[in-house]
Formats: sequence, structure tokens, C-alpha cells
Amino acid sequence: MTEEHNFTASPVLRHATLADGEALLARLDATALPSTPVYRHGSLLVKLYRPSGEDLQKPHDRDEVYIVARGSGRFRNGDRAHDFGPGDMLFVPAGDMHRFEGFSEDFLVWVLFYGPEGGER
Repeated sequence: MTEEHNFTASPVLRHATLADGEALLARLDATALPSTPVYRHGSLLVKLYRPSGEDLQKPHDRDEVYIVARGSGRFRNGDRAHDFGPGDMLFVPAGDMHRFEGFSEDFLVWVLFYGPEGGER
């Protein structure tokens, strides 16, 4: 099992704020992926994701949950699409095509990857 780790400057191992995550994003190189790990424990990996202009992600090998921290837009999940906004939760099974479209400039989302490769189907 992976060791528990908080990647932020939080003095509390199992606590991270949105501001903590944004501080990590601010340190990313401009050529880096638009996400950063925030917390890891076992199969759980929590990241903050902030695409710019276009969401170019590809399907992932594990199940994932998005929780919209800020912003709005449209989410394409397989062959369906729907609007999203702050506080919304979006689930994507491992291997499914998905993409954020027409999102606002302030868009920021928590991403939680978990479970085995291939998902919990």
C-alpha cells in the first residue's frame, strides 16, 4: 500500500484547503500538465486540475470523481454532455472518454482517482 502523503504545506496530514492546492499549481512550470497531486493514501490520489483553453486529457486507467471547486462549463462523459457548476460532483469510470468544454477562465476542479487499474466494474 502507498504511504500516506500530503503534498501541500498544510501542518495537518489529512487536511488541505483549496488555497493549499492552488499554491502547488502556482509553482508548476508553464509546460507542465495542468494538475498537481495534493494528497495520497492507498489507492486514493487527490489532485487539483486547472486546464487552460482546452481540456486535452485522455481516458484514465482508474475510476475518478471530479468535484467542481470553481467555474462552470459543459462536461462530456462518453456520448453524453451536460452543464456543470461549483459544487457539482462528476463520476467517470476507468477507460471512459471525458472532457470539459467551454469552461470559464476561473475553472478549477478536485480530482479523486481511486481503486484498481481498470476500475471497479
